[in-house]
Amino acid sequence: MRDHYEALPPQTANHVPLSPLSFLERTAALFPNRLAVVYNERRYTWSDVLGRVRRIASSLKQRGIGLGDTVSVMAANTPELFELHYAVPLTGAVLNTINTRLEPETVAYILEHSDAKLVIADTAFSGVISQAFAINGKALPVINIADPDGPGGELIGDEVFEDLVERGDPAFPWQGPADEWQALALNYTSGTSGRPKGVVYHHRGAYLMAMGTPIAWELPRHPVYLYSVPMFHCNGWCHAWTMTLMAGTIICIRQVTGAAVFDLIAKHQVTHLGGAPIVLSMLVNTPQENRKPLPGPVKIMTAGAPPPAAVLAATKALGFEVMQVYGLTETYGHVAQCLWREEWDDLSSDEQAELQSWQGVGFPMTESVDVVDRETGEPVPWDGETQGEIVIRGNTVMKGYYKNRDATDEAFSGGHFKSGDAAVRHENGYVQIRDRLKDVIISGGENISSVEVEGVLHRHPDVVLAAVVALPDEKWGEVPCAFVELKEGSQETEDSLIAFCRENMAGFKRPKKIIFTELPKTATGKIQKFVLRQEARTLSSETA
Repeated sequence: MRDHYEALPPQTANHVPLSPLSFLERTAALFPNRLAVVYNERRYTWSDVLGRVRRIASSLKQRGIGLGDTVSVMAANTPELFELHYAVPLTGAVLNTINTRLEPETVAYILEHSDAKLVIADTAFSGVISQAFAINGKALPVINIADPDGPGGELIGDEVFEDLVERGDPAFPWQGPADEWQALALNYTSGTSGRPKGVVYHHRGAYLMAMGTPIAWELPRHPVYLYSVPMFHCNGWCHAWTMTLMAGTIICIRQVTGAAVFDLIAKHQVTHLGGAPIVLSMLVNTPQENRKPLPGPVKIMTAGAPPPAAVLAATKALGFEVMQVYGLTETYGHVAQCLWREEWDDLSSDEQAELQSWQGVGFPMTESVDVVDRETGEPVPWDGETQGEIVIRGNTVMKGYYKNRDATDEAFSGGHFKSGDAAVRHENGYVQIRDRLKDVIISGGENISSVEVEGVLHRHPDVVLAAVVALPDEKWGEVPCAFVELKEGSQETEDSLIAFCRENMAGFKRPKKIIFTELPKTATGKIQKFVLRQEARTLSSETA
């Protein structure tokens, strides 16, 4: 019998590589005249987007971009970045979106490590790109995104983005990957080593992420989505592909402020948006005169540092419906959600907000999200008390770290992806993060390596020893807090050291608080960071 089953191999009629590229072709065919992308006065239908993407891909091919090449992009959330989520992989190349808040040194490292063949950059970031080239001692070809609604900036390339559209072939063939395991995107994330690691996404994972998100978020057809999640972060949680699948309307926003979000929601009848807890705090703290009435239910997906229950409650009071999700760059973004349960309906608002802050259960496309003992690898009891490490298994887990086999093997040891996050599992199976095993601080949705901040502090001639931990913060979720030992007789102050850090790293990474003290150490001289974390939490509660 077995031979008869095995005599039916996959064929072109019944086995097609999964790729999110297929979504655009389908949606443009079904809803060609439906509004797809809005950015200030610019408006594109789905037919327009398909035509522009074909032309852009054609022009990239003419420039020699092809299978396996890395195209690095540093841009704000404008239509160009959305279009590149299709145009770059359509050529077979890999899309590398760079965090627009990074300093030149890290950008230089990413360009070099990623083997970037071409850079596409908004002119607002041309200064950073130029400095990165200088650090690397070589310049790459650059295509400029000259956004008339942006802050301006120098043209450093030989052409502008619209040249790609004008020169490209509108009949460029629409062809997905020959293998769904083919690399689609390369996203860099800071680890505890301080050096970013390149996370490789495949077409299959992006396709399944886009398929699973509408089920988990209960997305209707034709949502109006405000793209407040940076598209450089986990490819904007893969929502560029999800909203295409759902034939939605994407509202681009370059600078996220509370007033701008309320204004765009009212103007475009926005139904959905996403963002880190900082976005929730921003909405809650928007002055009354800058708020606009919500046109109807607006659903928010939030992820990053677990949002404070008080912020969740205040956001709900404004009329927003918030769903807390959990994930990492290595998992394409969200792979777990705090799925609402009917038995919570009659609880108080404070109790509901507390439950909403849990990381919850796996998304439909996630094979498993578990909490295991770090020593034995066995699942911890569902008692809400026993801590373990969150581990994940499924198709929306990265291929691995680019050019880093050791880190890949370590992350996948035990047959699942090890998150580095410590959590408990409650009796209903819901996961709740209790602490971070990694020394990574999540501030406003951005990952900050404590080791990187410590490295900068240690550059200062008066710093003997420095340790950085997360300080709970009402606005940002977490911010870096540095404990520093100075040389005897030093005249350095908190303000002067913070200024030193500002000059040597991206602004969002600098410590927001510095405490001068002797650092607690073990008998072998290792810094006891758990003591410092407790001190930071105590400090936060005293100043709250």
